[in-house]
Amino acid sequence: MKIVTVSREFGSGGRELGKRLADALGFDYYDREIITQIASRHGLTEDYVEAVLDRNMLSSFTLTFHNSFVGLDSVMNFQTDLLAEQTKILRSVAKSGRDCVIVGRNADVILNDENPFNIFVCADMESRIARCRNFAQKHEKADEIDIEKNIKRIDKERAKSRELFSDTKWGDSRAYNLTVNTSGWSIKELAGVVSFYVRSWFDRVK
Repeated sequence: MKIVTVSREFGSGGRELGKRLADALGFDYYDREIITQIASRHGLTEDYVEAVLDRNMLSSFTLTFHNSFVGLDSVMNFQTDLLAEQTKILRSVAKSGRDCVIVGRNADVILNDENPFNIFVCADMESRIARCRNFAQKHEKADEIDIEKNIKRIDKERAKSRELFSDTKWGDSRAYNLTVNTSGWSIKELAGVVSFYVRSWFDRVK
């Protein structure tokens, strides 16, 4: 079985690259599907589950669960439960025996024993702001300063989330098999090049 994980800076196009890479390789694709499974099992919204798993800022949340206030200790325990379930789902995916691409979820660390091919996707700030602005135009107006603040906030949250699983730093090139800078590139074009690299890597480690 072959597993490819994609970690990414916010706005770098990592999610699109992961999906196009899965299509090019003929692999299964996992992204929000994992969040959806956890949310369904607990009767929660996907946005809330994602916030708990990714933001590591539970002390700032006022939570109501089954109409009762949940204290901080319970909140932290709840985060631990969701993280454990996320790990269980990822390992279940690995045990399925099907080749796959997994975006985010610290899958590179959690599935390290499966010898995955780990990719980190980055881009310069200008490119990331432009990508976020293009997406936002379809939904709402976005100010460039606010976009940059949001990018930095989410990157910081992703780095903090990784600290729960590994001593290696999020984005450190030494922790990944390949770092892809999407600045000035078409994601579609990159997907073809990266898929060739991935195939070659798996051929070498057989």
